[in-house]
Amino acid sequence: MGGIETGNKLQCFVLTILPNKPIIMSEIIENLKHVKQRIQQAVGSGDSVDLLAVSKKHAAEKIRLVAHAGQQHFGENYAQEAIDKMAELADLDLVWHFIGPIQSNKTKLIAGHFDWVQSVDRMKILKRLELQRPEEMAPLNVLLQIKIGDEDSKQGSSLDEIEAMAQWLSHAEKLTLRGLMCIPPPSDDEGIQRAYFNETKSVFDHLRKIYPDIDTLSMGMSNDLEAAIAAGASMVRIGTDIFGQRD
Repeated sequence: MGGIETGNKLQCFVLTILPNKPIIMSEIIENLKHVKQRIQQAVGSGDSVDLLAVSKKHAAEKIRLVAHAGQQHFGENYAQEAIDKMAELADLDLVWHFIGPIQSNKTKLIAGHFDWVQSVDRMKILKRLELQRPEEMAPLNVLLQIKIGDEDSKQGSSLDEIEAMAQWLSHAEKLTLRGLMCIPPPSDDEGIQRAYFNETKSVFDHLRKIYPDIDTLSMGMSNDLEAAIAAGASMVRIGTDIFGQRD
């Protein structure tokens, strides 16, 4: 690895992940600082917003670099890829979120390795996660993914399905309902962005009246984090704007 840590200062040189693809490590750190500045500017003097660094398809060396800069929470879309990284980075105190579509044959991997799962969109998956979560592990933190917008390609549940899953989760032993996640249709119009996020926030507020312990609303990515935070997001998911293009 082309960098050394001296005290609290990380000196950054060049990290080569693949042949002919040099990555200037200082650029990744600057990217992280810039994203945090954007979040702080959007939040202002209000509540804090958590940053989830989306590390899918990025090498473990990049994650280690960002972790040394103070980032603890990382999001992954592919279970086996993430588990390989977890093993390589086991010396670090990291929190792992699964954020991708969930296939039934992957629930055991997710239940056995992740701290959070943000993309639960059907009851079948909840029941498998509850059954497969190891007894010795802390309860798995769950965000239910609500479908916002009319894109057929997007995962997510209707309001009725969300309410039914939340009610079932209230009696689960190895899963804990923490809130909602959404991935609205992409738009460069901030008004449209806010409309989608406001819709999600209203569902979150509705659920919170019934389940006052929920505390996480995960919405907003690189191109719309400001609109998401304005609507009440408590967590934003940022990948390329931190790590650069995927390997």
